[in-house]
Amino acid sequence: MQKLSVRAQNVLKELAVELTGEQPPKGTWSPSQKLLRALTAERLATARNCGPHTMREIVDWAQGCGVTIGPVLPPGGSLSQMWGELIAKASAGGLTSAEIVGALQRSIRRKSVRIPIAFQVILVKILLSSFE
Repeated sequence: MQKLSVRAQNVLKELAVELTGEQPPKGTWSPSQKLLRALTAERLATARNCGPHTMREIVDWAQGCGVTIGPVLPPGGSLSQMWGELIAKASAGGLTSAEIVGALQRSIRRKSVRIPIAFQVILVKILLSSFE
C-alpha cells in the first residue's frame, strides 16, 4: 500500500483530533481504523487544506485499508450540467449537504460567478430551515 502524502497526513491529523480525540504524533503517521470509519466525504470536502486531489488520495488510501468513505462527487462535465443535476436531485428531495458543498467548491475552483436562480432558492430554503 502506498504512503500518504504529507498534506494528506496533516489533514487527517487535524481531523483525528476533531473526530476521535486522538493526538497524532509529529512526523510520519498512519491514521487509525477508528478515524477512517469516522470520516465522511462531506467532512473531507470542508477540511482545511483538503482539495480535490488530497481528498481523492485519502479516499483511495482508506479504500486500500478496507474502509469505504461515502460518495464523492464525480469530476467532469460542465458547471451548467452539474447545477441541473443538483436542482433535479433537490426537487426530488435527495440532495445532501456534501453534494452542495462539493458543487460550491467546484464552482469556486473554476472561478464561476454564475449560480442558477433555482439553486439559490434551494440554498435559501435550506438555510432558513436550519435557523428555525
